Amino acid sequence: MGVTGPPGPVMDRDEVDRALARLGAEHKAVEDSLLALQDHAGRRLLEGAELTGTTKERWAETERTVVRLWTYFDAYTAALREAREIRARRRWPGRDELAELTDRLRGGSVVVPGDADRGAQLAERFTLEQLVARMNELYAASLDVVVTADAVWSALPARIDLLAAELNRTRSLARSVGVRPGEHPAGDDLEAITDELATLRVQVVSDPLAFWRPTPGSSAPGGGRPDTDRYDRAARALEDVRREIEAVLQVRQDSESRLLRLRDLLSRADRTLAEARTARGEVLAKIAASEVPVVSGPPTALQERLATAAEYRRHAQWNRLSPLLEALEREAEDELLRARESLTAVTAPLAVRAELRGRLDAYKAKVARHGYAEDPLLVERYDAARRMLWSAPCDLRAAEQAVLRYQRAATEVLSTGPSDRGGYG
Repeated sequence: MGVTGPPGPVMDRDEVDRALARLGAEHKAVEDSLLALQDHAGRRLLEGAELTGTTKERWAETERTVVRLWTYFDAYTAALREAREIRARRRWPGRDELAELTDRLRGGSVVVPGDADRGAQLAERFTLEQLVARMNELYAASLDVVVTADAVWSALPARIDLLAAELNRTRSLARSVGVRPGEHPAGDDLEAITDELATLRVQVVSDPLAFWRPTPGSSAPGGGRPDTDRYDRAARALEDVRREIEAVLQVRQDSESRLLRLRDLLSRADRTLAEARTARGEVLAKIAASEVPVVSGPPTALQERLATAAEYRRHAQWNRLSPLLEALEREAEDELLRARESLTAVTAPLAVRAELRGRLDAYKAKVARHGYAEDPLLVERYDAARRMLWSAPCDLRAAEQAVLRYQRAATEVLSTGPSDRGGYG
């Protein structure tokens, strides 16, 4: 830093005294800040830690900066002391003394040796105000490293330890229900979370600055927050595993009732299929020219898996029983639904015949209420449709046409009365 030029007009006594008071206050503020930095808990931790990565590099730089800060401060202290000594010579300083004080207080009179560690061989020259500004700049950079590391160390390791304690409780609970690594996915997840937390803690302790997220645009030391993304992911993963373990525990508590319900569902599906097979034989015997779907056999595969689930319960293999019960419950519900759909599909021709019979009798009752029950054509067409619907096997297509012919004739009679022509179109 070079000389900024002549210090300007010679200061009078009052200006000198005011400048000395201001620079003295700044000296006290800088000294207090440096001593606070020296005693900062984060600085002591950094000095005693086995650092790695970004933190190791930045702390080495910061230590050199702090040494340089004290060098600057010593030079500032000496320059201020010398200026005060000159001012103290006489109560009313003369022109020469005021000129010298002006040069010392406003001019580039402070010379600081170059930093040999940085390869700087030339001395640096500052005004007292420039030196204060330089010290403030270096202090802010040094404090940023110390405060940032301390903030991360204050936040993350304790949270990691609490999560690790919760992880240990969850692992004990998992073992109690047979959830172990290599035997259940949740057991593998617990091992992965354990490894991640152990690695994360080591990295946070040795390289805290790698876990800092600065606030964009902030120039204040320590502006930002700890980066907790990895911790948060581990916490969410542990919560997912914990819920899964609780589900397995719930299986242990209600497995008997769930197995009973499964047996009931499969029994109802079996009975429904048996009913469908019986109905299919009846339909084939009573309905002609009708496509009747084949009825599947009983759900033997599900029955075998149900027996496996009962074995798991008997041997307290809750981790295996849990997913098997969930799958069986879905499939048993589906099986009962398929059985009901099969029964509906098989009996559809009988339902059509019943609907035709009902429609035929409804129209017969309607024409009877209007006094046309004995109309010869209506009697003839009714008898023809009835013979088809009550014969076995029943030709549904022909029967439906016969019912339609009777329906049209009944509609015309009800709208126009009996015809003397002896028939209807």
